[in-house]
Order: sequence, then structure tokens, then C-alpha cells
Amino acid sequence: MYNNIKKILILFTLALVFVSCENNLDLIPEDDRNTSASAFDDPQSYKAFLAKIYAGISLSGQQGPAGSPDLEGLDEGFSNYLRLYWKMQELTTDEAVIGWNDGTIKDLHGQNWTSGNEFIRTMYSRIMYQISLCNEFLRQTTPELLDERGISNELREDINNYRAEARFMRALSYWHALDLFANPPFVTENDPIGAYLPEQIQRAELFNYVESELLDIEDKIVPARQNEYGRADQAAVWTLLAKLYLNSEVYNGSINYQNVINYCNKITSSGFSIAQIPYKHLFLADNDSNGAQEETIFTIPFDGLHTQSYGGMTFLVHAAVGGDMNPADFGINGGWAGLRTTSVFVEQFPGEENSPDNRAQFFTTNQTKEILDISNFNHGYAIEKFRNVDVNGNPGSDPNNFPDTDFPMFRLADVYLMYAEAYLRGGGGTGSVAVNYINEIRTRAYGDSSGNITEADLTLDFILSERSRELYWEAHRRTDLIRFNQFSSQGIWPWKGNVPNGTTTESFRDIMPIPASDLGVNPNLEQNPGY
Repeated sequence: MYNNIKKILILFTLALVFVSCENNLDLIPEDDRNTSASAFDDPQSYKAFLAKIYAGISLSGQQGPAGSPDLEGLDEGFSNYLRLYWKMQELTTDEAVIGWNDGTIKDLHGQNWTSGNEFIRTMYSRIMYQISLCNEFLRQTTPELLDERGISNELREDINNYRAEARFMRALSYWHALDLFANPPFVTENDPIGAYLPEQIQRAELFNYVESELLDIEDKIVPARQNEYGRADQAAVWTLLAKLYLNSEVYNGSINYQNVINYCNKITSSGFSIAQIPYKHLFLADNDSNGAQEETIFTIPFDGLHTQSYGGMTFLVHAAVGGDMNPADFGINGGWAGLRTTSVFVEQFPGEENSPDNRAQFFTTNQTKEILDISNFNHGYAIEKFRNVDVNGNPGSDPNNFPDTDFPMFRLADVYLMYAEAYLRGGGGTGSVAVNYINEIRTRAYGDSSGNITEADLTLDFILSERSRELYWEAHRRTDLIRFNQFSSQGIWPWKGNVPNGTTTESFRDIMPIPASDLGVNPNLEQNPGY
């Protein structure tokens, strides 16, 4: 049923012509230069452009691993969408720290960033760039333009599916903007291109837009589990709707937990299952074929030969390896000695590094649990979660160590946990179902029923901890902590507030700042409160 989108990512460079521009927007194209419109004269260009949209999450330029970047102003490896989003969601929390001194990167886990932070600025720019790609694809695939180009009915059917996928990818990025920046600039395919300063949209209005887009494409996109591996389908739409509704009280003050239950039920009825493999196999180089794919709802594919980037999974595998860790065990030729975790996260597991919970993937040899010097890789336990080896220990396809490991953006275990949380928050559902979902996850984690819970154990505090144990380093934690009011003015963990034992920070940090550089050029924008 699933083919591999990695094959079409090879074609992503064909889409360069769609997003090329000149400083002078009035220049007339040279005779041998393609324009956005003329490039679509080739029928294969439609799928190639769609591949570029998907590759916008995993790659950072047109060449790879470096050269011809999408964005200027930050090193191309640093400017990768997934790498930046991961940093926003993880380095700002109790699940991850980084020991490097690159620019203002330490301000993320210190929670003392400003509107000039280059990592926040580039995340903002990457989101806006991704949205612009989706907008342009939608501009170029209207029925009128397809008529002009004489597109066949067979290809039109494919293009209609592509349009729904492009709208999903745009909704995904607008959800990231909604969650991170609250009140970003807003542009769709109906707005002009070129010298145009977009208006700012308010968070509640953006919530309504993302919701309306997802509801509109729900029955237009390919049915659940019927699309190529790595491409969005109906289940991806349902999952994003569930996540949108789960956080709606943060976004606009509305209660939508019944909708969370409804969409979780749609997903759990569509054929996904908790993968009957060891937990650690979910994050290996063959996680597109070792059974993990039965649980994965939406993934960001990586291929060591064809999706080479210093961001994404290359970052997550290499940066987590250092100290006495053997790089060969991770399918790489060397570690970057950067990422570790905090003692607060370690303490989520009974027995800590000796926990019977097999999700506790810690490397502790010559590592201290406490972090006294954040620049010292040996301070803080290392995390062994992501590897570029298959279930037999064989390394991935690329000798230069760009991983084959795919990033699971949405998977069924998250849906089970959302159902249980929505049940506890009064969204309906059934307590026994929620407990069964949790125990299915924990049976895999413990290897037997010894970690199972009863309905009396099912509390919101338990859910927050269980989400961390199951989903750590999968780019959920910041959003979860904000929903539980534990991100800024309440929760404490090491190096939060830039002090070793941690401290609370200002509540306005639940929202990231609009970058000062964008405020300086767009008078339509106002800064978020507190910055």
C-alpha cells in the first residue's frame, strides 16, 4: 500500500525554478529561464513541486548537504525546518540541553531569549517560506490554469490530491506559527506576490483558519493509509485536528475536548496499531519497514543518499553522540557532542537509568546525572533514542553518515495519549478505553504487564509524565508543558532561567517573539506582549 516518498524527494531540485527570484521584481525573464508558470508546462513538475513542499521540512536548500540554501542569514545546517522546530520544542524544556556556544542557542534552554534571537528568527522565516511554497503551488494549479495548459483528466485527479496535500502542509506550518508565534503575518494564494507587506493575523482568527482548512480537505485528501509512505492522508488531517482541538484553550480559550475524542476515534478505527516491536526499533534506520510504519501516521522521511542535510535526523543522531559513546553503535563515523537531557527528565522513570521501562534510553558511562557545566558533554545523561542502524545493527546507506532514519511527526501512541487526556478533561470517551490505550503503550515499554495502570492511576499529572516518557525528543514537549501550565511561570528544571537548579520565568515566554528584523520592515506587525 505504501510506496516511498523518498523516490520523489530526489526530484525536489526541479522545483527550484518555482521559488527563484531577483532583487528587481520587475525584471523580464531571459529567453532560457523558466518562470513559475512555464515550469508547469512539464506534467511531471506538479509532483516535483509537491516533493519540494514535503522536502521543505527535511532539507534546507536546493543542493544538499550545503549549497544554494533556501534562506540566507544563518548557516544552512542550522536553518533546517525540522532542526529548528525540534529546538523550539525541546531545548526550551526539561527534555534537552545543548552544550554548544553557537550564537544565542543557550538562550533557548535558559528561557531568556529576545526578539533578536537568530534561531527563533530563522524558525519564523522557515515557516513563512514553507507557507509561500504551498501558496504558489495552489496559485499554479487552479482549474483555469489547468484548462489553459490542457491538463488531462487523469493528471487532474492527481493534482486535486496534490492540492489537498499542499493545503495540509500549509495548515501544518500555520499550526506551528499559531503555536509558537501566536500572531504571525498571514498570506494565502489569494494575496499578491512580490513587494507586498502582509497583514498580521490574531491567534484566535488563525485557529479558525487552520481549523476551516483541515475540515475542508478532510474528505478531499487521500483516505487514511492509502497514500504513499511519507505523504499526508486523511489520518494526518485527523491527527492535526485532534492536536489543534487539544490545545484550543491555549489558542483561543475554547473547550474542544469532545472533538479530540471524536478525531482520535476516527484514527484508531482506520487500521493503525501499536507496533509489536521493541520501543527502540521505532527510531532506527529501517523504521519505514521494520514494523514501526504500522504505528506511524505522518513521518518526515530521510534517506542517506538522497536527502542529505546537516539538519533534521543528521542533527538528532550526530549531536546526541559524544563522550564514551561509540559512534559505530549509532551508524555514524563521529559524534558532535552536544545534546543531553536533564535530571528532571531522568527522574520521570522509576529506577532512572536502571528502569524496567525500556523507553529509558540513557547512556551513563562517565556521564553525571546533574549538569554543573552545560558546555561539558559529560555533564548530563546522553540519550540513545535515534540511531542510523537497522534492527540487525547494520549502518544506513550513506558512508558519510547522513541517516536513513525517518522522523515520526505523528504516531498512534500520541493519539492514545491525547484520547486519555481529553477523557480526563471532560471530553467524553470511556475510562476503560483510555486505560487500555495507556496499558498497550506501557506493555511494549516494560515487555509485560508489570507497568500497567488502573483507572485510579489515570490523572492529568500522570498523562503529562507519560507523554514525556513515550514521546521525548519527538518535538511535543513545549506545547505539552504550556497546555499544562508548566512551561514558564510554574515548572522548574535545571538551567531553566539560566541558573543551574532552574527557576521560573515570565509567563509571556509561552509565546515566542515576532523577530525584530520583520518588525523593522513590516509596519503592519505588532510585537507580542512582553518583548
